[in-house]
Amino acid sequence: MIKVMLKKCKRILKKTAEKLSGKDKRIFYAEISKGCGVGGQSFVAKEFNVGRDTIRKGLHELESGVECKDAFNLRGRKRTEVHLPNIKNDIRSILESQSQTDPKFQTDRLYTRLSVSEIRKQMIEKFDYKDDELPTNQTLNAIINDMGFKLRKIQKRRPLKKLPETNEVFNNLEKVHKIAEENDDIVRISIDAKDRVKLGEFSRGGKSRVERNALDHDFGDKYITPFGIMNVKEDIVKIINTKSKVTADFIVDEIEIFWSENNYDMTKKVLLINGDNGPENSSCRTQYIKRLVEFSVKYEVVVFLAYYPPYHSKYNKIERVWGILEQHWNGDLLDDEKTVIKYEKTLTWNGKKPEVTISEKIYETGVKLTPKEMLKYESVIIRKPGLEKYFVMIDPVKCRKLVDSRSYQ
Repeated sequence: MIKVMLKKCKRILKKTAEKLSGKDKRIFYAEISKGCGVGGQSFVAKEFNVGRDTIRKGLHELESGVECKDAFNLRGRKRTEVHLPNIKNDIRSILESQSQTDPKFQTDRLYTRLSVSEIRKQMIEKFDYKDDELPTNQTLNAIINDMGFKLRKIQKRRPLKKLPETNEVFNNLEKVHKIAEENDDIVRISIDAKDRVKLGEFSRGGKSRVERNALDHDFGDKYITPFGIMNVKEDIVKIINTKSKVTADFIVDEIEIFWSENNYDMTKKVLLINGDNGPENSSCRTQYIKRLVEFSVKYEVVVFLAYYPPYHSKYNKIERVWGILEQHWNGDLLDDEKTVIKYEKTLTWNGKKPEVTISEKIYETGVKLTPKEMLKYESVIIRKPGLEKYFVMIDPVKCRKLVDSRSYQ
């Protein structure tokens, strides 16, 4: 009779049992089985889908009044750290110290990639672990990740994006550019060298509508470097390719050719040069200043250097030409200098084709003035107070005496 009633009330009793936990649930099942009499445990186990051990434990607690502790933390396989209490310290020692003294004591770096297999190998070698007592590589990887040593990309250091004088430099550039825009006697040019281009049948990424097969390596020692000059006001671009280094002498030679080719020496009085203060065209580069002083006197033109601040060279107009050029030849093979030049010639900048040439002259690197010689040039050029590196004026009238005196030496 009781069992029949229990079956009818099973849904209600199950809902009640779900709200209980631990000891209370066990005693609940024990009391029902006790009330069912003989075979009560089997009946409750079947109807409520519960183990007999749970019911027996509940009967024991009901009769004795002593609660059975569950102790779930003692069940199952123990964590690796329990069996090997020093494993985390040893892993940290390997990952953080990276110490291995070479015979010459020149470095303490380990020249190996720290994969999980490599860490396992070093733990066996350094700390006398046995291979069979260490966990699997998968477990070892989980431990390493839990310690915070997850695989990460090597991050580049963030550059100093803005110097204290950056805003002031841009304010002055805006004023200078406005004056140049409004004055027909001023030629404003933007100059810069592109990264040198390795010549060969190498993949440079990108996509092509025709099939291209590149070499499976990029070994090679042939390079060509494009150097650009842009007349910003007239959108005239000239690209000069050189197999030599882009030195201060190369830069000024090409500026002089550009000046003469466009007959600016007959019509213009001021040359404004925008640059990025690179190593060869910096206002501190002694040979560059010397050559520009000579250029100024030779053509009786005022030369004004106006540089962009560090980390802002993207504002230099010629940089945009390099961006378009990369897109233009991307996906193709630049196997020789002729191919590079042909791509440059088919480039379009604001609807115009650039003039493209190649310089065969080899320039010597490391040419510079002595500090004593440079003092003479510093005495005739004018630097803007507070922004001495970024704005320099070279007046042919002030410089003529110095240039003439050196021509007789």
